[in-house]
Amino acid sequence: MSESYPRSERRDAAERRDAAERRDAAENRQRILNTALQLFEQHGVDQVSMNQIATAAQIGPGTLYRRYRNKSELCLDLIKDSLVSLFDDIDAYLEQHRTTPPRDRLKEVLRSFISFRERKLQLLAGVEEGASANGPRSVMQSPLYVELHDVLVNLFREMGLTDQTGSNCVFRADMLLTALKNDAYVFQRDVRGYSPDAFLEQLCLTFFPD
Repeated sequence: MSESYPRSERRDAAERRDAAERRDAAENRQRILNTALQLFEQHGVDQVSMNQIATAAQIGPGTLYRRYRNKSELCLDLIKDSLVSLFDDIDAYLEQHRTTPPRDRLKEVLRSFISFRERKLQLLAGVEEGASANGPRSVMQSPLYVELHDVLVNLFREMGLTDQTGSNCVFRADMLLTALKNDAYVFQRDVRGYSPDAFLEQLCLTFFPD
């Protein structure tokens, strides 16, 4: 007996439906990101709630929370492309300057990250604050810090700042990352009065002096 609705037509209909759903999801994502960025720029990340974002984007809170569990994930999505570019630039610099002394290379890596933090200060703070709610381990084990940690450890090892187990390099990288976190950076900048360049010099003197 022939089918009243051929299998090929059912498959085509399902594919069209899936494509429409993906398109709707992509449009919702872009609407959320555009709205969140506008609100963050107007009021500051810490002053904007997820419900405010949902209302301004004209979507239901459930739609927002299905895509982003919290504001930290939303902030991360907003800077994801910039983070990829940052680490692409760092990798390219390290590849092009393999013969440069490791101290000089590490200083340039830190300069790049500090400059990035200055440009994306509020969004990075939003990422870190959300992760901190799950404990300090969550911040230090986020993809951003794991990747940067690997770079630091490798450069410290090139400097010979290690013991047989490599633990000294790992510890030194952990402490340097702690100094680069938002709270520490903003305190040194706004309370102690260090400019980004002066902050960088202090990091170099503290963690890998000549």
